[in-house]
Amino acid sequence: MQNNQVPAAFRWIKTDCGRAKYNELATRSGVTAKLRLGWFVLVASLRDLPIKSEEKA
Repeated sequence: MQNNQVPAAFRWIKTDCGRAKYNELATRSGVTAKLRLGWFVLVASLRDLPIKSEEKA
C-alpha cells in the first residue's frame, strides 16, 4: 500500500481510533493476524454504521 492510498476498509471504519487500530493490525503477518484483522473490520464497521463519514469522495 502506498502512503497516499487510503485502505478500502476506511469506507466502513470511520473513527480515528478504529483506523489507527486497523493500521496496526494490517501490518502484522500470519494467518491468525489476518483472521483477527477480518474480525476487527467486521465488528468496527457494524459499530460505526450510524456514524456519518466525514470524507467527501
